[in-house]
Amino acid sequence: MIYYTIKRFVKSMFNGGEGRMKTHVVIAAVLVSAMAAGGCVSKSKYTEAVAETEILKTDLEKTQALKTALEQQVKTLKDQNEKLTATTELASSESQRIKDSRDKERVSIEGQVRELEQKVRDLAAQQRKLRREYEDVTKQNLALRATVARYKKEFKDRQRAIEPASPPESSPPPVAAVIPSPQASSPTGAPDAQTEPQPTMVPVPAAPPQPGLALVNINTASANDMVLFLGLTKEVAERVATNRPYRLKGELVAKDVLPKATFDVIKDRITVSP
Repeated sequence: MIYYTIKRFVKSMFNGGEGRMKTHVVIAAVLVSAMAAGGCVSKSKYTEAVAETEILKTDLEKTQALKTALEQQVKTLKDQNEKLTATTELASSESQRIKDSRDKERVSIEGQVRELEQKVRDLAAQQRKLRREYEDVTKQNLALRATVARYKKEFKDRQRAIEPASPPESSPPPVAAVIPSPQASSPTGAPDAQTEPQPTMVPVPAAPPQPGLALVNINTASANDMVLFLGLTKEVAERVATNRPYRLKGELVAKDVLPKATFDVIKDRITVSP
């Protein structure tokens, strides 16, 4: 009876927890002592009970060693978990810092790209403006060259028109006719030895303009032509061109375009007829 009681007790030791196992071990030892002291069981049963108790003790020690190893593993795992948590937090912080830095850098780069694009647009507009100005200047230059060439051609044509067909024969300059004045007689009737007769100068009219010279039509000639061929100033020539048309040459004086003295100088070199 005691044997079966001890056996059930040993089975219940493995079904309980660690605290119950320690308590059952103590109770088992007490029961074994009681059995040994009472002498109520046979020696074979006693030996079997002692063997089972030793086995239980060995299992208990193994269980305690396993428990200690498991506790050590749990502690190690906790430490590793803490380290991993710290590493994860550090990595998360670094990732967030990199992300923020990347966002700031992206914003800065986008701003720089917008500025560069605006500069490119401004430079393109300036280039188009300069190209238009260059084309305008080129056209003006070509127009000026054409004008200069036309003026040169007109100047050469007028020079050829002004030059006579054949050079005139050289003639001596006109000499004023000398008309002797009557001698003044002295009161005594004798000629004064110191008084000589003085010749009287009679002016000879100027020669008419050569027929080979071309007349300048003040109704059609340009201001530059009047400056070139009539010797007028630029301002006077433009005033003559502004007050066109003229039916008579005298209208230059009547319209107060030219002074009378200037008109007298050029009147033989101008015309109003086409």
